Amino acid sequence: MNMQNDYPEMDDDNLVANLTNAAIFQKDKLILSNVNIDIAKGEFVYIVGRTGAGKTSLLKTLYGDLAFKQGSGKVADFDLSLLDWRTVPYLRRKLGIIFQDFQLLMDRNVEDYLRFVLEATEWQDEQEMNTRVNNVLINVGIMDKRYAMPYELSGGEQQRVVIARALLNDPILILADEPTGNLDPKTSEEIIGLLQQISRETDTAVVIGTHDFYTIERFPARMFTCVKGQVLEGNHMALKQLPPPSTKEVK
Repeated sequence: MNMQNDYPEMDDDNLVANLTNAAIFQKDKLILSNVNIDIAKGEFVYIVGRTGAGKTSLLKTLYGDLAFKQGSGKVADFDLSLLDWRTVPYLRRKLGIIFQDFQLLMDRNVEDYLRFVLEATEWQDEQEMNTRVNNVLINVGIMDKRYAMPYELSGGEQQRVVIARALLNDPILILADEPTGNLDPKTSEEIIGLLQQISRETDTAVVIGTHDFYTIERFPARMFTCVKGQVLEGNHMALKQLPPPSTKEVK
């Protein structure tokens, strides 16, 4: 277990995400207020809280799925308050996004699916695409599954495909929303361990929204807690009093 106690310095050049005095909304409903978060290159960070506390809303705001209405916010050098339907795709090319439900295409094998994602983000050179697919499959440990169809993969293997997808465009920040929500405890530990390894070895920041507190205890890291409409740095919950994760988070 590797616990990093010395966090990167929070200078502007080192930041990949920053929210200052921000409010998080779903349409006109205020979800979180006075949010102040800095994420630096290569950091591994948890956003925790009970189901419905606002973790998913916060992550959706960071990748431009919810409108940013109040405060100041930047992600990957994009001003969140200036995002629109034309600029959101360019923001997301700098990010890797991992969902609880894998969202794979069931009609193509792993390699074809990853090539499809590259083509959708305007990759054209065949050799470069082949190299990139090979590299991400090696990174997530499923090179031997490159020709497998999604229904032939276990839940953990499917989530590794999702992580491979997130790595394709060499993101500076990976946002993972309950990435272990549909996995058994052993596989959950493998996935969190893999994401921590990616953060450590590639200088990619990783932010995980989760209420899987049992896995967190095995892989401790910097933490923000969503509680009572606020986001507080550190662990502000009695983790051992919480029930084990079982249901899908309310969005």
